[in-house]
Amino acid sequence: MIFASNEAERNKALEKILPYQRQDFIEIFLVIYDLPVTIRLLDPPLHEFLPRHDDEMVQLAKDLGVAANWVKQRVEFLKESNPMLGHRGCRLAITYPEIYNMQARAIFEAVCELRSGTKPEIMIPLVLDVKELQLIKESIGKVAKHVSEEFKYKFHYSIGTMIELPRAALMAGE
Repeated sequence: MIFASNEAERNKALEKILPYQRQDFIEIFLVIYDLPVTIRLLDPPLHEFLPRHDDEMVQLAKDLGVAANWVKQRVEFLKESNPMLGHRGCRLAITYPEIYNMQARAIFEAVCELRSGTKPEIMIPLVLDVKELQLIKESIGKVAKHVSEEFKYKFHYSIGTMIELPRAALMAGE
């Protein structure tokens, strides 16, 4: 998905993942039933999934049907100088909101399917400041409203973060 050249391709890839995510959440909620459950959204360390060697990049290019040079440029673009604080967690979701929107949709659809009273607590990873949290919270709120209307079922959820970065600890009062 990180090699998708446009939003339509990313959405197509996410549509394939959605049923698996929904089923995962259904299975979790069946065990939890009506208790709250905290779900940490995706926080992929992209640098770990990038091809490192030329032969891997050539193979990926072949699999994707694109030029090897394009893959090489994309790998260079996605490299991180500090992968623990780089383009991951909520910052990846700000760049590609469709990722967390798909996960939120899977969570909310699972709740609606089961109608068990499960109260998901959605954790946004690696938040540095309140602006990041607000932006993602607003986006997920729109997904929740849409799914609730689509399924004609009102559910409850919460959104928060874990203070896991020094800057977040310093800014927590906000």
